[in-house]
Amino acid sequence: MQLLEVLMAFQKGDFPRRMSNGSDQTGVKGETCDMLNAILDLGQSRVNEISHVAEVDSGRNFCQRILDMNQPELLCKAASHCSNRFSRHFLLQLRIAAGLLVVAFALCGASPAQAKETRPPNFVVVFTDDQGYQDVGVFGSPDIETPNLDRMAAEGARFTDFYVSQAVCSASRSALMTGCYNVRVGILGALGPNSNVGIHDDEMTIAEVLKQKGYATAIYGKWHLGHHPQFLPTRHGFDDYFGLPYSNDMWPYHPNVLHLPMEERLKKWPSLPLIDGEKIVNPKVTPEDQTHLTTWYTERAVSFIEKNKEQPFFLYVPHSMPHVPLYVSDKFKGKSKRGLYGDVIMEIDWSVGQILDTLKKNGLDDNTMVIFTSDNGPWLSYGNHGGSALPLREGKGTMWDGGCREPFIARWPGKIPAGLECSEVAATIDILPTLAQLAGAPLPEHAIDGKNIWPLLSGQADAKSPHEYYAMYYGRELQAVRSGKWKLHFPHGYRTLKGEPGNDGLPGPYAQKRTGLELYDLETDIGESRDVASKFPQVVARLQKYGDRLRTELGDSRMKVQGAGVRVVGQLRK
Repeated sequence: MQLLEVLMAFQKGDFPRRMSNGSDQTGVKGETCDMLNAILDLGQSRVNEISHVAEVDSGRNFCQRILDMNQPELLCKAASHCSNRFSRHFLLQLRIAAGLLVVAFALCGASPAQAKETRPPNFVVVFTDDQGYQDVGVFGSPDIETPNLDRMAAEGARFTDFYVSQAVCSASRSALMTGCYNVRVGILGALGPNSNVGIHDDEMTIAEVLKQKGYATAIYGKWHLGHHPQFLPTRHGFDDYFGLPYSNDMWPYHPNVLHLPMEERLKKWPSLPLIDGEKIVNPKVTPEDQTHLTTWYTERAVSFIEKNKEQPFFLYVPHSMPHVPLYVSDKFKGKSKRGLYGDVIMEIDWSVGQILDTLKKNGLDDNTMVIFTSDNGPWLSYGNHGGSALPLREGKGTMWDGGCREPFIARWPGKIPAGLECSEVAATIDILPTLAQLAGAPLPEHAIDGKNIWPLLSGQADAKSPHEYYAMYYGRELQAVRSGKWKLHFPHGYRTLKGEPGNDGLPGPYAQKRTGLELYDLETDIGESRDVASKFPQVVARLQKYGDRLRTELGDSRMKVQGAGVRVVGQLRK
């Protein structure tokens, strides 16, 4: 282990790192330690010579490759191309160093390539906003082309029964980041520009968990877990942040207020800020700015990968789109058969392709898991500017499956079987414990609700969902519970379209409906259209008991139960 650490430091040009003295070792291993330390001493003494040559002539490329040191054999290869720049003695020393590094790897029982594989895996999570279950080619879209997402699914896994914690922005994102049902961490609904709450300091995000293992971390996109400095990503484990602090419709250009004078609009929605790190770099985002958001997030993501290719990293790309109002760059405008909404999805697909291509270009493909999903279902009232949840029932803002079941794709060549399709129940709360397991990082000391789903992702024989039952809250009300193929709805009200939806950026009206105690077999009735509660009273009784357990732990506003395991939300410090 020490040998690997020293060699990794040497790889990065950190020559002061040394092996334990050979006297602490025996035999060949001890001699190898001494010899490696001598090589490191030589390397340190030659850094200045190399740097000087790089500054004055075409030896720059050679010098850079020496300092990058991606592979021992590069030393010999590069030296042979620059023999006129260095003494024969120095070139010989370089070749000896390369040979001894290879020998050292061999004594450890591993090749340089194998040693590279021992580095913890990289993780990329792409999280879209309000994308429907059907809005991906491989999930059945009839008119939106998503070649990169389809390729991800062909080369990796597609989960058909993947859930978010709640069918609304902030609540859903808090579950992804913390591995907890959102009601446990106290974040509900969609936090706005006047909100004084956010993610609590004591909660651990995926970024903070992976930081324990030395990961570089970044988020480029929509945060929506509090916009005040204490709530920003840079205070919760992320090294870098660029994006919007909340939804892109929380601004004075929302279609519903365009008829008002600007001073009246600003009373309802203040100007939308764009943040870099913790600095507001654009205090008044315009419609023109929004056409560039997907491109800007993608460019920052690509740059982050390039800059951090020599260390494990976690990259989180929560796109602002396709949340309304819809904006797309000129390169995709008018390209889709599905109008502006389809154009937006095509650009997101392009963004995924850019990330995949960057990983491959930098030799990171085989050591990187890429995940794609969305925060909740489509905003159906916006008609042609909203997505499709078919064949599921309802959409955003409800805990019918159209609101909380999402497309999920994961790719990791050589680790996740190509073409895997999984129908077991899994959820965004499972991503944190799964990544922690793969990175060898300890989980938070406080309770979390997610489970490790690597057995499902890796296609292990007979792997089953780790969830005996899965909770579906809206607000603080427990509205449904799923177990296996069964889903039990408890009596609750929900919104549904009132007549026809709106079009071209304007919403249509909603109406309120209620459901009683209803049971659905999602294996035979994916659209939740046939209540079978009267036919399976024993199943209803079992799922009701699960509901009682959930209420004891997480509460239920309808039953006026607080929940013993609910933690407080973060409050703005004055």
